[in-house]
Amino acid sequence: MTRAWFQEEHQIFRDAFRKHMEREILPFIDDWETQRMVPRSAWKKMGDQGYLCPWLEEEYGGAGVGFEYSIIINEELALANASSFTVGLHSDIIAPYIHSFGSEEQKKKWLPGCASGDTLLAIAMTEPDAGSDLQAIRTTAVRDGDHYVINGQKIFISNGMCCDLVIVAVKTDVKVSPPWKGVSLIAVEDGTPGFIKAKKLNKMGAHMQDTAELFFEDCRVPAANLLGEEGQGFVYLMQKLQRERLVAAIWAWAGAQAMLQMGVDYARQRQIFGRPVSRFQHNAFKIVEMATEVELGRAFVDELIQDHLDGKDITMKVSMAKWWTTEMANRVAYHALQLHGGYGFMEEYPICRAYRDVRVSTIAAGSTEVMKSIIAGMMKL
Repeated sequence: MTRAWFQEEHQIFRDAFRKHMEREILPFIDDWETQRMVPRSAWKKMGDQGYLCPWLEEEYGGAGVGFEYSIIINEELALANASSFTVGLHSDIIAPYIHSFGSEEQKKKWLPGCASGDTLLAIAMTEPDAGSDLQAIRTTAVRDGDHYVINGQKIFISNGMCCDLVIVAVKTDVKVSPPWKGVSLIAVEDGTPGFIKAKKLNKMGAHMQDTAELFFEDCRVPAANLLGEEGQGFVYLMQKLQRERLVAAIWAWAGAQAMLQMGVDYARQRQIFGRPVSRFQHNAFKIVEMATEVELGRAFVDELIQDHLDGKDITMKVSMAKWWTTEMANRVAYHALQLHGGYGFMEEYPICRAYRDVRVSTIAAGSTEVMKSIIAGMMKL
C-alpha cells in the first residue's frame, strides 16, 4: 500500500532506527523483562540519537520534524515485539501536554530533558475507583498560597517508578457542577515531599514497562506547576486522548503484523504428519483470515494517520480504530500462538511474550467498551 506521507527521508530514518534497535534494544529485552524496567541508559541512548520527541522544535531539544517520524518509531518497536519499551507513551502521548498547555517557562524547563532522556514522563489519571470516568477522580489539589497541596492515590501508572515528572489529574474544585469542570493538570517532580512511588505492580504482561501505584500525601507543589488553566484539565485530556488512541491503534496493527509473521514462519517450517503445519487446510485458512484482518487494519490506520497529519477531526474514527485494531490483534495473538502448538506456551518463543503483552491493549487508553460507548454517543444512539 502506498503511503502518501512516506518519502525517501522517512525510509532512511526507518533503516537507521532499525539498526539502533538491533544494537541497543533487541539484545537486551529478556534482561529488561526480568528486571521489570527499561534502564535509564537505554532511554539516554534513544535521546542521544534523536529518537525521543523528534517532533519538538530545536529550541526545546527536538529535531523539529513531523509526527511521521514518531509513527515510524512506534511501528518499528511494535514490529520488533518491543512496544513495551514505552517510547510512544513518553514522546507522543505525554510530552504533548507540556508542549500544548505548558507556559514558556515550563516548556523550557522540562521539554529539553524529555528529548534527551534525562526527564522521563508519566501521566497519572487512573484511580482505584475512577478509570475511564475521569470526572470521577478523587485526588484533590488545594491552593495554599503559592502552592497546591495534593492528596490522593493513582494506580496502573505506566513509567510510574522511573518517571522524573508526572502529570497528575486532580480536582481543584470538588463542588463545581458538572464535575469535569473541577479537573486540572499539575506536574509533580520526582523527589517532591509527599510524592510516594508506592510499588511496582506485578502484571500479566508488558513486563519491561514499569507500572506503579502512586500516592500523594500532603504533597506541596508550586502553583507554577499547573498546566494551562485551572479547571480545564478535562478538556485538555479529551483533546490529547485522540493522539493516544491513534498511537494505540498503530501499536496494535504493527503488533498484529509481527505476530502474524511469527505464526506463518513457524507453520511453514514445523512438520507434523509428514508435512508443514501451514499445508493443512484449516491452518492455511486461518492464516489467510489473519492476514486479511491485518491488511484491513493497516488500511484503516493509514487513513487515520493521513487525516491526523492533515489536521482533520478523527475523534469518532480513531475510537473505532482503537477498539477494532486491539481486538483484532488479540485474535491474531490467539491463532498465531495456536499454530505454534506447545512451543507457543514456552517463554523462549517470541509469540509467548507477544500474546501476554497484547492482552492489555483492549483495556489501556480506553477499553473496548468505553470506545463503543463514545462512538454510540457520537452517533446519537
